[in-house]
Amino acid sequence: MKDVKDVKEQLTGAVYGLGWGAVRRLPEPAAVRLGRTIADTAWKRRGKSVLRLESNLARVVPEASPERLAELSHAGMRSYMRYWMESFRLPVWSPGRIRAGLEVKDIHLVEEALESGRGVVAALPHLANWDLAGAWITTRLGRPFTTVAERLKPESLYDRFVAYRESLGMEVLPHAGGSAFGTLARRLREGGLVCLVADRDLSASGVEVSFFGEPARMPAGPALLAQQTGALLLPVTLWYDSPTTMRGQIHPAVPVPETGTRPERTAVMTQQVADAFATGIAEHPEDWHMLQRLWTADLEPRAASGGGAAGTETETP
Repeated sequence: MKDVKDVKEQLTGAVYGLGWGAVRRLPEPAAVRLGRTIADTAWKRRGKSVLRLESNLARVVPEASPERLAELSHAGMRSYMRYWMESFRLPVWSPGRIRAGLEVKDIHLVEEALESGRGVVAALPHLANWDLAGAWITTRLGRPFTTVAERLKPESLYDRFVAYRESLGMEVLPHAGGSAFGTLARRLREGGLVCLVADRDLSASGVEVSFFGEPARMPAGPALLAQQTGALLLPVTLWYDSPTTMRGQIHPAVPVPETGTRPERTAVMTQQVADAFATGIAEHPEDWHMLQRLWTADLEPRAASGGGAAGTETETP
């Protein structure tokens, strides 16, 4: 008899497989309606993920009334399901549709660095659709980039995510195993682009930052990579601007401090990344897809582990 966990993992893989197969065949208006229906149903059930989202948003918008938080979480679930509907359909979008789906301010900061042969670390929070941003970058620049993904269960689901993201022009490395950091560093020294979702630490090596006035831990990987390779570290924030378009902002580069130990420099740089994230999230809280525990006060105690790629992360929601 199979373990209940194994059965659950198989069902999860089957559901996502159905989504990839069915949603991409729907006309876009039908996919939009389906996403909204799923989001509204999930929000009305007031499950753990919705309650966690509201708890996180309460820190982002501390002056919000309970009614306002409910409105934000409702909009947040719709934004989250929009991410999924778009992501399921991205492989069948034309290059023109991908280019039209996103406008990015100050993209020249990325282009100029790469043209000069300097590597770039783009650090993003869980805002709007980072997969669309990745597809847009590969379409706009005509070159791949490297990222890191959490190894999901079941393995079939992880394999689907990797194949899907590779089809969009991404090189995907597993978060676990400890070899990702070295590969990322090599890509950067070669003048490549690395993109990391970096607002939630999945390892035991994260850096404590002040985030909306409270302690939280964020991955050290972006700052460490910039220090070790000389790559430019650029925070990036995204938001949905209309039913068919998304916008993005490339924030000013985070400099490597001239003094201090490596841990001290890493702490300073990671705080600056967190501050840039906070700016984008505060402006568009409904597009922040943080349905998990983030702040230190909310985390459950866990045994220290070896961590992943020195705090690098690209988490699949």
